[in-house]
Amino acid sequence: MTHMDQMTRRKLALIVPVFNEADAIKPFLARLSLVLDGLADKVRFEICFVNDGSTDETEQVVERQMSTQPSVRLINLSRNFGKEAALSAGLDQIDADAVIPMDVDLQDPPELIPEMINLWLNGAHVVNARRVSRTQASWFKRASAGAFYRVFNLLAEHPIPTNVGDFRLLDREVVMVLRRLGERSRFNKALFSWVGFETAEVTHERPAREDGQTRWSYLKLWKLGLDGIFSSSTLPLRIWTYVGVFMSLISLLYSLFIVIRTLAFGVDVPGYASTVILILTFGGLNLFALGIIGEYVGRIYIEVRQRPLYVIRSSLEAKREVKDGS
Repeated sequence: MTHMDQMTRRKLALIVPVFNEADAIKPFLARLSLVLDGLADKVRFEICFVNDGSTDETEQVVERQMSTQPSVRLINLSRNFGKEAALSAGLDQIDADAVIPMDVDLQDPPELIPEMINLWLNGAHVVNARRVSRTQASWFKRASAGAFYRVFNLLAEHPIPTNVGDFRLLDREVVMVLRRLGERSRFNKALFSWVGFETAEVTHERPAREDGQTRWSYLKLWKLGLDGIFSSSTLPLRIWTYVGVFMSLISLLYSLFIVIRTLAFGVDVPGYASTVILILTFGGLNLFALGIIGEYVGRIYIEVRQRPLYVIRSSLEAKREVKDGS
């Protein structure tokens, strides 16, 4: 294939955030290569691993793969910034006509990539990969994920598609818009939906993880869910405004009832139990409301500090016989 032929094909980049995934990289590349080799006449590929501060041999394993696979690139972050920041680093650094973020554990099936590319080449700017089955997950994880999507889409100004993760194709035009979004508290699934553009969809059954254990504990998933809701909607604040108005009206009506009863029947023996219940109820509501306000204030604090979302320690590219763009 001539250099001119390579230049006329559009370039697709795969962004793969990794954290302590040394054992998963070789199986991932082996299966991915089987898919990409059949698409060489349509698009050029770059596989960009974003090493999110791994403490195992992830960096060394990727570097060894670069010696035999010229399409592999490695971005090393200076520490563990989290998957959302690592994915943002990949989106910022990659220069391609389209990108596909995906996980290294092969729960995002590479076999979907050809169908996603066809939809993209036919005009779609975003191609979502929707999970139609998650039988490999526990019932609690399936139930909690379903509850999150329902709550998020009820509260958010711009709903996100149900059972769609980060695995999707994004056109260059979409990526350029995402790069202009400056917030530090990021929930990429919501940002991908916020930008809009023509969207298509492929479906798949989510398989079990091929290697190792997930790095996502229930606590991390809980924090991610809160970040998603509070970074995408101000409705929780408005809800507590309505709750405050409602409780104030209830308090006013109850106070009028006490005054009228006292005037009509005289002073009654104070009710200790009801007083304690009212104090605890209003105190709990106040603390809950302050907690919600605190979440937003904390995010304001993060934004005004203007710290970078991530710090790149190094960026390595495999040596190519024919360099892209030369």
